[in-house]
Amino acid sequence: MSGVAVHLEQVGKQYRLGTKSGGERFWALRDISAEIPRGSTFGIIGRNGAGKSTLLKLLGGITAPSVGRITIRGRLAALIEVGSGFHPELTGRENVFLSGAILGMRRREIAAKLDRIFAFAGVERFADTPVKWYSSGMYVRLGFAIAAHLEPDILLVDEVLAVGDAEFQLKCLERIDAMRQQGVTVIFISHDLTAVERLCDTALLLEGGRGILTGPPAEVVGLYHRRLTAAQRRGGGDGGGRADDPGDETGHAPVHVTNLAIRAADTGRLAARAGDSLVLDVRLAVADGCAPLRAVVTFYGLDGRTPVATLTAEPVVAAPPATTVEFTCDTLALPPGAYYVGAMVYDQATGERIDWWDGGTMLHVTAGSGRGGSFELTHRWRT
Repeated sequence: MSGVAVHLEQVGKQYRLGTKSGGERFWALRDISAEIPRGSTFGIIGRNGAGKSTLLKLLGGITAPSVGRITIRGRLAALIEVGSGFHPELTGRENVFLSGAILGMRRREIAAKLDRIFAFAGVERFADTPVKWYSSGMYVRLGFAIAAHLEPDILLVDEVLAVGDAEFQLKCLERIDAMRQQGVTVIFISHDLTAVERLCDTALLLEGGRGILTGPPAEVVGLYHRRLTAAQRRGGGDGGGRADDPGDETGHAPVHVTNLAIRAADTGRLAARAGDSLVLDVRLAVADGCAPLRAVVTFYGLDGRTPVATLTAEPVVAAPPATTVEFTCDTLALPPGAYYVGAMVYDQATGERIDWWDGGTMLHVTAGSGRGGSFELTHRWRT
């Protein structure tokens, strides 16, 4: 285990409902085991209430496991809840020094990073203002900037980054990527499944407090989506479905969308640039006898509901056992910002919707050499 930064051994967390000693007990987490190598990035995904934040709180030492053992090797910084670790009466500057001292850093080391921390957070004007007057967005930005610049060996990040705007979210993801390349071990929860696939070496899917699958991010993300959409088909919504229900993964449709992957022209970037080319792969699992399909990719605003652009491919002749429909936009004309991307497949003859992908795929678009501002995306496709 010399190369392991974090080791979890059959970890579980039990809570008691109510205040009486005889109150009902439930397991928020159970039988979680994992080894996270030094310098790797580990993503945690799952539905609301699956146990993701509980696991990060255990790793951050905010609460102790009821059973099992957690071993942490290295200096750990955590951004788990908005303002966690901040003293509300202290200024932003004083909280930076306090956080650095908790991490074991000398005052001179912290002072050398102050300007970079406040610039990253965009709160330079409020460095000497008590943080109790900060907005939730300012809290998050400063909290992440501190955690990401004070040289931790291990960084824990919860989905609180969703509080920030699209530009700041991308800034955080790029910083996480830079830290990963510098050898920092990163463990984070994100609803941005594209970031999980692009940044993580390994991902864990939690459901009902149990680990369903640990493995390559694309495989884990695909399983998460299959179980989620199966629950939606049964009318269970986000919380529907049981971990032991075999129908979660299969169903009886002739074709299933197993993943939606985005490839920008510069694959080393986490964002696409306006004017550059963009490739989107809609991956399908196909049964024998599948009729011709119509495949549609839709870009939505950050509310996840307002469509802003659509790509269409038809007729798609999908061959078993798997087919990929590749969409190419030679010139990405979307304005800078963040977009959710979904995919649907329809029976071409009847128009009936067969399957869909709304698994949290996100596209960040930055200003580039081309002109943004148009929602008309000229595209071509092939299988």
